Amino acid sequence: MSQIAEGPFDVKLIAQAAEPAGGESISRMLLDKRFYGGLDATSNGQMLAMRTAVEGSAGYVAMEVVTGKLEGRQGSFVLQHSGTMHRGAPTLTLTVVPDSGTGELAGIAGFMAIDIAEGKHNYRFEYSFAKTK
Repeated sequence: MSQIAEGPFDVKLIAQAAEPAGGESISRMLLDKRFYGGLDATSNGQMLAMRTAVEGSAGYVAMEVVTGKLEGRQGSFVLQHSGTMHRGAPTLTLTVVPDSGTGELAGIAGFMAIDIAEGKHNYRFEYSFAKTK
């Protein structure tokens, strides 16, 4: 049975040296986040991104380790990001990496949605736990 945690979060992106890639450059950034609400946690990760010559088209991938409490359960898990912008139309998937949960978050699975409106970031995290034998 899935549960849902929601709330705001703050994010800081720290630019790193760009890497050349066939005439273009891949941007690399460090992620530093603080989640509030049902997920009371911090996270750190890395993101790779590239913008194309066409306005509004880009892509990114990222991995982040989330550590803290989820509805009172202490532990950590890893989120994997895959985002694409096609001429202004975004597609974003954030998935919990299987078997990445630790502590009281062992066995966690789920997906996170992010909403950015008026410069404010909010998440909606749908998650469940594997049944133990």
